[in-house]
Amino acid sequence: MKKAIEEIPVEQMEKKEEKKGGKEVEAILNVYTSFNNTLAHVTDMSGRTIAKVTGGMVTKHGRLKANPTIAIFIAKRLAETLNELGIKSLYVRIRSKTNSPALGPGAHAIIKSLTREGFKILNILDTTRFPRGGPKKKGGRRGRRP
Repeated sequence: MKKAIEEIPVEQMEKKEEKKGGKEVEAILNVYTSFNNTLAHVTDMSGRTIAKVTGGMVTKHGRLKANPTIAIFIAKRLAETLNELGIKSLYVRIRSKTNSPALGPGAHAIIKSLTREGFKILNILDTTRFPRGGPKKKGGRRGRRP
């Protein structure tokens, strides 16, 4: 004999979901900053894209794409999308151009404005690539001479 499945009232289900809702949803924010552009790409923990915003999507002026002010607008757009999905915690990966001496101007502005929006930054990681030898440089044995 099979037992009848008990039906749970809707109010009790909602209470259970609220208890489960205490766990914060996490995501990964990949920020690429160069001196010409700023790209912000949010993925879930498995790597699927949630949102992607670039400097060109926010401004029509090419010279302003790497500006910290534009980076704040990028962060606001990301915040709207992430708030709708209920994401509150972020792992941040910052990357700049390979062999670049410094990060682009938009990197710190994005992180700062996301913390002001109420997101919890769990970790900041610099994933900038650097060359490991590579092919022989141009110029010959004695180098380039004036």
